[in-house]
Amino acid sequence: MAEIDGFAVKTIDGADASIGDHAGKVRLIVNTASKCGFTPQYEGLEKLHEDYAARGLAVLGFPCDQFGGQEPGDAAEIANFCSLKYDVKFPLFAKLEVNGDGAHPLFRYLKHEAKGLLGSEAIKWNFTKFLIDRDGHVVARYAPTTKPEALRGDIEKLL
Repeated sequence: MAEIDGFAVKTIDGADASIGDHAGKVRLIVNTASKCGFTPQYEGLEKLHEDYAARGLAVLGFPCDQFGGQEPGDAAEIANFCSLKYDVKFPLFAKLEVNGDGAHPLFRYLKHEAKGLLGSEAIKWNFTKFLIDRDGHVVARYAPTTKPEALRGDIEKLL
């Protein structure tokens, strides 16, 4: 089992889950927000899910309210927004923190494995993306400004 597979998480509806539930798949892990300038990326993330899920891609969305209070809603509000506005069908998880003392262990791990600009581990904003190969290795980190469609080539190489 890859180290990443051991991280426990909660689904958007509060059920216990694990990153390992998606073991053997290429995973795209994204910290999301509903009221951000990058929120329209939900559409691109859902398109990646639609196009590649059958080939083994798992897009995993983790709402976070640490950047400008741009994810103020509770789990039901977030799920409703994503469903109604962007028809999101990829898995969403419970709101969590990605930076600071309260950062979820999953994001501590991701940030350590794939550092940002100048070696920084901090996540700068919503919609930072981490790409994990089928063996559980973190292979890339993408800035919030990188649109989901720009990841297609990297995803296809791993599928």
